[in-house]
Amino acid sequence: MVRRLSLLLGMVFLFSLSAHAQSDSDKFQLYGGFSYLRLDSSPGTNLKGWDVSGQYKVRDWLGGVADFSGNYESPGSVTTFLFGPQVSWHGRVSPFAHVLIGGAHFSGSGEADTSLAESIGAGFDRKINHLISWRIIQGDYIHTEFFGNSQNNFRVSTGILLRF
Repeated sequence: MVRRLSLLLGMVFLFSLSAHAQSDSDKFQLYGGFSYLRLDSSPGTNLKGWDVSGQYKVRDWLGGVADFSGNYESPGSVTTFLFGPQVSWHGRVSPFAHVLIGGAHFSGSGEADTSLAESIGAGFDRKINHLISWRIIQGDYIHTEFFGNSQNNFRVSTGILLRF
């Protein structure tokens, strides 16, 4: 029942956006998808989760991005909140690159720490129609310093991008 209701609400949301998207203006972009994070710890840990971001374009090739992700694997989790500029090239397949800064939070095994986080990333979006694209791949190098130790982490994600 909950699954059907969620599907129905999602469809209503998408159809309402399509009416707004007739202007073919893509000043705002909203992305959501699956995320895999390789946490540089001892030993290295593989975490799976989600990645969501929003972008406001100040030019057709330049925008400001807010990126949030959560990656989990027993017994720990890493949450990131990153912000910065993103450049992109328009086309049926659109490459993009960004430099982001913000924070990351680690919790697990009874310990927790929050760290400054810096990220450099890039990827490709494949246009499906005027409203929806598939983010084929997004790869990010994310530097953190949990518990005073430097970590060089790598995140890969894929999902759906909405433009409106």
